[in-house]
Amino acid sequence: MSSAISPSPAPLALYVHWPFCVSKCPYCDFNSHVRESVDQAVWADAMLADLAHEAAILPGRRLTSIFFGGGTPSLMPPATVAAILNAAERHWGFAEGIEVTLEANPSSVEAARFADLAAAGVNRASLGVQALDDEALRFLGRAHGVDEALRALQTAQEQFGRVSFDLIYARPGQPLPEWEAELTRAIGYGTEHLSLYQLTIEPGTRFHTEAAAGRLVIPDGDAAADLFETTRAITAAAGLPAYETSNHARVGAESRHNLTYWRYGDYAGIGPGAHGRREGVATARRKKPENWIGAVDRNGHGIELEETLPPATRATEALVMGLRLAEGVDLSRVAALAEGREMVNHAAVTTLARQGLVRLDGERLIVTEAGALLLDAILREVVL
Repeated sequence: MSSAISPSPAPLALYVHWPFCVSKCPYCDFNSHVRESVDQAVWADAMLADLAHEAAILPGRRLTSIFFGGGTPSLMPPATVAAILNAAERHWGFAEGIEVTLEANPSSVEAARFADLAAAGVNRASLGVQALDDEALRFLGRAHGVDEALRALQTAQEQFGRVSFDLIYARPGQPLPEWEAELTRAIGYGTEHLSLYQLTIEPGTRFHTEAAAGRLVIPDGDAAADLFETTRAITAAAGLPAYETSNHARVGAESRHNLTYWRYGDYAGIGPGAHGRREGVATARRKKPENWIGAVDRNGHGIELEETLPPATRATEALVMGLRLAEGVDLSRVAALAEGREMVNHAAVTTLARQGLVRLDGERLIVTEAGALLLDAILREVVL
């Protein structure tokens, strides 16, 4: 008599959205809201109810990562963070070495909470530094200055096992040498992970209004390309190569949570506006905080959308996300998700490979360093 060992359930990531900020940045199109005060007990209870609903739908999974995003989740009371983490572990269980990331503003007020957040179970911080220039920080609408940000960074490095921080470049009138110096300075602070984003003008933001009126002009295509290529060269030389279009890390220090997104793994999302992907089902929570709270009170969860995705949509999402990664995407998995529908323009892949913009490594399609700058155009060619 033989017995088969059933495979372990696929791992799961959890995203927790805290929507509140002290102020709204002029470039931000995230689901963030400025509030004078928040009833913390009500919010903690609602988060736990939303979490319990997801856990009931996805039993038997084990969490590999948790990400508190926003908004500004460092404004959450550490007790609320601890309650969410305790509930998540009770519902699902934690994989060994689970990564627990919390986004934070690098202000002295929030840095004062870092020790308590670490005690609650956060082991990775992602700081929204955004610039190492006070004038640029004022332009970006940030409440902190450079000195305050660097003190917060030092505190974070003392309290958390892993620390990342963000910078925004390709700002109006930003010369290449100044960005080179700023990036080199940032690397010198010893972080193992940097998220480096070109400034983009998003609809619905104050910067969009300014740009439409001609009062805000960001670097043109050639200048932006130079900044992008220089960014990748400097980080690679410093041992923090790009493992994704905008993310750079030492080997082993990549964001495990974000890799779940880019590798098209399953993740649950709770809190206002949070999205999830679970076993082919797309979920989205109500965005407006008051509407989300009301939905949780009525229904026990904040879900607004729950939709089974067609195979072609799942395959397209996996392809588009995976090609952002330096490791590329497994075309055999894309084909399996597509369930027989052809999703890849193989003639275009052959042409792009001949031009040195992509390469095939067995079943894995990879955008080369030369192609990284042209990713959007490559996607238009490759994805059917």
